[in-house]
Parts: sequence; structure tokens; C-alpha cells
Amino acid sequence: MSGDRPPQGFGAKLRDARERRGISLRQIANATKISVAALEALERNDISRLPGGIFSRAFVRSYAIEVGLDAEATIQEFIAQFPNDSVTAGHPTSGQVEDHQAVESDRRMAGTLLWLVLISVPIAGAVMYFGTSGRRNPPPAAAAPAPAPAEKPTGDPPPPPTAAAIVPPAVGTEPAAGSPAPPPGEAPTDARVAVATAADRLTVAVSVKRPCWVSATVDGQRAIDRLLQPGEQKTLEVRREMVLTAGDAAAIALTFNGADARPLGKAGEVVTARFNLTNFKDYLQQR
Repeated sequence: MSGDRPPQGFGAKLRDARERRGISLRQIANATKISVAALEALERNDISRLPGGIFSRAFVRSYAIEVGLDAEATIQEFIAQFPNDSVTAGHPTSGQVEDHQAVESDRRMAGTLLWLVLISVPIAGAVMYFGTSGRRNPPPAAAAPAPAPAEKPTGDPPPPPTAAAIVPPAVGTEPAAGSPAPPPGEAPTDARVAVATAADRLTVAVSVKRPCWVSATVDGQRAIDRLLQPGEQKTLEVRREMVLTAGDAAAIALTFNGADARPLGKAGEVVTARFNLTNFKDYLQQR
């Protein structure tokens, strides 16, 4: 009987809209950068396969736009059908992955420090040995030559130095060690300054152009996990690695050591990126 047939779920409505347009899941995945597996789970109402919270709603928004549905109305219907799962699904797994990555990173750093200690001990012993043996057997001092008789000054004395000759060089004009010097007549760009100052740390400034959910883990510690508002800025000091997830890739703006970064993606796209002292240069804007 037709009365015993269960009503179509939220995912079935999305699938019907897609099939009416004649669009495949692969086409939507290429356009939205969302995996085919996540799109299939959305059509099956399998919310446990989605990342959860604002990221799940971003998936729904992107899907609705591609199949011609009203984005805001579709999101409200999604929240009404999944009031709890749409907020909490997906986060525990990501937390376990980040914790495991932090443990592995600390383990690699400990191994590197142990290797440096083992190498530096014999080198320091050799330096001390040769330094003390050299002091025990000093070379014979050469006879000092007799001082030459002072000559009588002839002519006028030299003029005193001008003000320009005694002005000390400006502080901070020398380039940082290891950084390439700019060509003559060319001022250093923001990108060169960012590379020169990132020897042992990376200062990342995070701001948004419109309300955007941001999650950031710095050196294994959760630093941001909430909705940021326009005008709000967070400054983070990174020693090893930073993992950043944004619910709207075009709404977030980043600077690395004061240099502007390029956009991370398109509007409404959920993006996750990793930054460290080596690869952050790939995200800087080209001047």
C-alpha cells in the first residue's frame, strides 16, 4: 500500500534534484572539491561520514547550489532533520588524528636532539684539548722592532672629518643571515622579509572578511575552534607545524611574518591546510 511507504528522506530529495539536472556525483565532486564518498553518504542520509558542524552545512550548501536548489532553505531543512548529528558528527576522529600526528612530531624532534648531542660531545672535547695544549706551549715572542722616530709634521694639518663621515649606519639595514640580498636599487619585498624572519618560528595572523568557522592546531595544541567575526584577528606563534581548517575558504585571510598569503580556495569551500617553517613560502602572494 502507498500509505505504508516511508517518506523520502533529505538525501533522496538531493538525489532527485541531481538526477533531474542530469548531473553525476563526479561532476559535483570536481566542482565543489568534496569527495564522491561524502556526497554518496549525504544522499544516503549517512551523517556519520560527514565532518560535522558548520563543515557539514557547507557540504549541503555546495551540493544545493550545484543542483539548482535554494541553498538557505536546503540548509534549514538539513538542520531540522538532523538537529544533533549535523552539529556533533565527525569531530572525535579528527581529534585523534591530530593527537597522533603531534605525538609523532614530538618523537621525531626528540630523536633529532639526541643525535645532535651525540655529535656535539666529541667535537667539544676536541676543541678543549687543542685549546689547552696550545696555551701550555706558547710560541716564542718575536723581538719587537724599535719604534721609528716621529716625523715632524709638514704643511697644514688634515681637515676634521665631516658630519657625514661620522654618522653611524642605520640600525637594521643589514639583511638577516642566510637571506638573499635584493638587487641594487630594489627594496626587499614582504615575501623576502617573511622568509628571512622565519628561521626558528612562524608568526601567523588569522582574520576573516565575514563570519567563518575556523579550527587551528598549533604544535599539537588546539588554538582556535569557533566562529570568528569580521574585524576579529588571532595571532599565532608556530614553532613546528600549524593545521588550519576553514568553513569558507574565500572568507579567511592569512599573513605569514607580516607577508600576505594568497586565498586558500573558493567561496563556500571547506579547506584544510598545513603550514610549517619550510612550506609556508608556497602560500605567499607573488609580488
